Amino acid sequence: MTITVTNLVKKYGDYTAVDNLSFSMEKPGVFGLLGTNGAGKTTTIRMMLGMLKKDGGTITWKGEKYDPSKIPTGYLAEERGIYSKVTVLDQLIYFAELKGISKKEAVSRIDHWLKRLDIEEHRNKRAEQLSKGNQQKIQFIAALIADPEILILDEPLSGLDPVNTDLFKEVIKEEVAKNKYIIMSSHQMSTIEEFCTDLVILKKGKTVLEGNLGKIKKSYGRNRLNLKCEEDISLIIKEKNIEIIEETPDLLSLRVEDERQGNELLKELVEKNVTIVRFELREPTLHEIFIEKVGEENE
Repeated sequence: MTITVTNLVKKYGDYTAVDNLSFSMEKPGVFGLLGTNGAGKTTTIRMMLGMLKKDGGTITWKGEKYDPSKIPTGYLAEERGIYSKVTVLDQLIYFAELKGISKKEAVSRIDHWLKRLDIEEHRNKRAEQLSKGNQQKIQFIAALIADPEILILDEPLSGLDPVNTDLFKEVIKEEVAKNKYIIMSSHQMSTIEEFCTDLVILKKGKTVLEGNLGKIKKSYGRNRLNLKCEEDISLIIKEKNIEIIEETPDLLSLRVEDERQGNELLKELVEKNVTIVRFELREPTLHEIFIEKVGEENE
């Protein structure tokens, strides 16, 4: 079973919002869809869901045209989409019935999810009476209520406090354990790194990087060095022409050419009797790769 996006295109006049995007999910898990604001992530999601008409390309599920109206699909939008004047129970029943679930079964599923997300006491409240975080839980339940095979999450953790962030993560992990196909868009690189094995990074609608995250990081090699010394080593760093990525009172983050250069620096520090508190050669983080590929500017 696979989700395959091939040469997807969306244009608005002369502006191309998504430019020949291709990717696939070969097995259940979480796929990361990344990019700065305006990169084409949400546009891609909306085309997949049939909310926007695509100008080119194909989207298939198990080799057939993907139709979210026929294939169980859950969607958590970045923008909130619940009815503020309607009670939590009534609108969740409505969302469930739209998916073909009977009222009796819907109530059973709703009670399960209200308990799982720790909001049972809000069952009969109007949505407008809930905090933004609890409103987000209601929308999450609406996405999960039909037990979808495919789950599309657009910034699922945005605006959540640490406790609810961990709760959402637990539920996502539970869905992964059920062999669900999850496409996740997020600005939180640590979240993508935690969940995703494969990803695509977009910039101005174009793919700038795609593939297996582990292989991508490995291709860079261990060219980042976290270093902490008790003495001032700025002159040594300058003499070796090593780039300082970030400097804090507690740590130096350096970019070295390769492990050899890092180990040469270590040898020199030892020879000069520098007190080394921390020395860590590592692969770049997804955040560092993202900044390298798309830059820091908002688009």
